[in-house]
Amino acid sequence: MRSFTVDEITQIVGGMLSKFESPEITHLAPPLLSDEYTLALALGEDEIANLSKSKAKAALVPLGVQIEGLTTIEVERPRLAMMKLLNLFYVPPVVNKDIHPTAVVDPSAKLGANVCIGPNVVIGAEAVIGDNTKIIANSYIGSGVKIGTNCFFHPGVNIGDRVQIGNDVILNHGVSLGADGFSFVTENPNNIENARQDGKIKQDNSNQVIFKIPSIGSVIIGNNVEIGANTTIDRGTIENTVVGDNTKIDDLVMIGHNCRIGKGCLIVSQVGIAGSCVIGDRVVIAGQAGLADHIEIGADTIITAKAGVTKSFPEKSIIVGIPAVPRKDFIKQLKTMKDAQEIFAKFRKFEPLLKEFEEAHQEVK
Repeated sequence: MRSFTVDEITQIVGGMLSKFESPEITHLAPPLLSDEYTLALALGEDEIANLSKSKAKAALVPLGVQIEGLTTIEVERPRLAMMKLLNLFYVPPVVNKDIHPTAVVDPSAKLGANVCIGPNVVIGAEAVIGDNTKIIANSYIGSGVKIGTNCFFHPGVNIGDRVQIGNDVILNHGVSLGADGFSFVTENPNNIENARQDGKIKQDNSNQVIFKIPSIGSVIIGNNVEIGANTTIDRGTIENTVVGDNTKIDDLVMIGHNCRIGKGCLIVSQVGIAGSCVIGDRVVIAGQAGLADHIEIGADTIITAKAGVTKSFPEKSIIVGIPAVPRKDFIKQLKTMKDAQEIFAKFRKFEPLLKEFEEAHQEVK
């Protein structure tokens, strides 16, 4: 069990120490779950209030918070400090050394120094895997795949042929990179084409045949990218699907063929991005948002949860609603709805007078 003094922790997080006791810290927890050997993480108002009920002798708190009789480490950015501490106490998954006997590695594959290949992993022909990369059990690496250095693939990762992955990439359980794109064509205009052009569906398409368009492009993942469990990124039709450096993608995200995702983006769980979208750098897409195909989102934009994005937006937009609009327009819509309710209420109040007026006016005629 690892342990640290409060002085060591203060130095690691760059905090300011107010010391009443000097407990050895072996755990991290919220205040109500802390004991005398735990550093209580009181990052917000509720957790700070709970310190009075905690058994902890030391706490990490925001700058300016001091508790009489409790050792506190004050930090300017509590969440950043928490990240540093979690890295101290994090226990990585157990990884076998070298190549497991049940792994199948094609003779033409090239493995760098200190590469670890787990049970039942398959490495395809002419694949290249960089130094210190670790691939855990039951993963598939296709032919011609290039993987950089210091990567970590959790169990059940599937990488299609010719995919390129940069350095320091983390792929969580069940990630799929490089499956065929969802791309089809019909001999005659289909319902979608008709609806887009005419706004209605006219033809009888009961005998229509749908032809698959194969994807001959691939997927390129930049450096220092993390992709969450069961996320899928399809290969491009002709060009490559691209994810830029330092982008972080949550679980259960779907990114379609030909998309280009910028650098430093945050894409939250259950987002769906249709094919051929261009996402600028540092874009944040919140949970369950959906993006239609062939649209562009400018850099430093925020797309809020469950937004239905059907058109392109410029940089530094804040996008809200279904269909999605700029935040200021969404607020106007809400105000208009509220005003309409008030107007309707007034109308109902004076409706009897209006009827009397109409009846009197008809009698005059």
